[in-house]
Amino acid sequence: MKAPTNFKPTLSLWDATAIVSGSMIGSGIFIVSADMSRLVGATGWMLSLWIAAGIITLLAALNYGELAGMMPKAGGQFVYLQRAYGNFISFLYGWTLFMVIQTGLIAAVAVAFAKFTGIFFPILSPDKIIANLHYFKISAAQIFAIFSIFLLTYINSKGIKNGKIIQFFFTSTKVVALIVLIIAGLYTGIGTNTFSANMSNAWQAVTFTQQNNEWISQSVSGMALLLVFGTAIIGPLFSSDAWNNVTFIAGEIKNPQKNIPRSLLLGTSIVTILYFLTNITYLNLLPLQGSPEAAEVIGRGICFAENDRVGTAAASIIFGNTAVYIMAALIMFSTFGCNNGIILSGARAYYAMANQGLFFKKAAQLNKFGVPEFSLWIQAIWASLLCLSGTYGDLLDYTVFASLIFYVITIGGIIVLRKKEPHTPRPYKVFAYPILPILYILLALVICAILLYTKPQNTWSGLIIVLLGAPLYFLIKKKEKNNENC
Repeated sequence: MKAPTNFKPTLSLWDATAIVSGSMIGSGIFIVSADMSRLVGATGWMLSLWIAAGIITLLAALNYGELAGMMPKAGGQFVYLQRAYGNFISFLYGWTLFMVIQTGLIAAVAVAFAKFTGIFFPILSPDKIIANLHYFKISAAQIFAIFSIFLLTYINSKGIKNGKIIQFFFTSTKVVALIVLIIAGLYTGIGTNTFSANMSNAWQAVTFTQQNNEWISQSVSGMALLLVFGTAIIGPLFSSDAWNNVTFIAGEIKNPQKNIPRSLLLGTSIVTILYFLTNITYLNLLPLQGSPEAAEVIGRGICFAENDRVGTAAASIIFGNTAVYIMAALIMFSTFGCNNGIILSGARAYYAMANQGLFFKKAAQLNKFGVPEFSLWIQAIWASLLCLSGTYGDLLDYTVFASLIFYVITIGGIIVLRKKEPHTPRPYKVFAYPILPILYILLALVICAILLYTKPQNTWSGLIIVLLGAPLYFLIKKKEKNNENC
């Protein structure tokens, strides 16, 4: 069979929406509320963080809708940046996407998948070290995470139909499971005063820090509260990330000018509502604050849920001792489906880069099933190395900070293109222009500035990775020029 040279549009609006929402819902919603509650220590502020993250994500999706309608091509965000700013900025994005954003996200989700699989199979526990090389340890969980990446890559290398089936099945399953958890949790909490007790001091922010193995609480307000808020929002933003992955596969979506903007709005709205209701459910079942020494899940509260597994703690109130296995299975489904969408989509971005001479030439080739197989496998190899390189938290900080930088630049491209190409057809225009683009840019820049101050090690490392792409770009261009002169 001869390999096709172009993608075939086979994905419907619902397929695209499944990729948006399925790529967003991973493990974060079941874990990050614990760390958030330790940072802000008050119900009102924690719920505000989820609302703020949802609004920021929806703002970004609304803005991307205009760009997606203008440029319904494979490669999505890379294509938008190239059209607005040229090859240099788009290459920096593609470089960072490959080095940190996409592959780091794949690695983080795969590690979470392996971690919860270890509940059923203790041999896969993160504590099961199979190689100890002094400063570098390899656990069974990391190896299994790599296996999951390679398995999904293999499945997706056999055609978009396989990826579509997996995505629809796993997305539907986890959305239904979340809805069941929400309904059961709200029903179970009826008649208790847990939620009202959580709301009694909803705005008295308290930060918990660990000193000499002891947790110390400290009230925060004013500028300190702003810094804490900007740091804590990383959790819900990470949980909501990857919504833009659908733009990478524009060449395989039917009627992309309309269906991509619609899927962005539908997918992000569905997930934002589910996330908010899930946290209401947590607060309906568990006290926000608790004690790390407590033996019972209620005594530990959300703040000190064992291993930060808030979802499991809440489910144990509903389902009893079987909750550990129920939630582990749900998170396994959730993360496996999440990574399928991320793996499927990311390879299309490298395909677009290669077509512009900015990535390995082989990445621009489609196999006999009509998918960029080389792009899929090189993505899998690098993501697997990242699985061995850092913890879940480190990968989270790298990916969110780098993503925010390029979301800002990309949304700024709307303003640039409105001036450069005022007559280009725009099937969808962001409403309230230029207020919405400017509002998102300002909010994201404030968060980036706070992260540079409060989490300098990982955020500055992420920024350095972006900047390292600059000399590589000029080396590529120099090589091209030399080849032309030969």
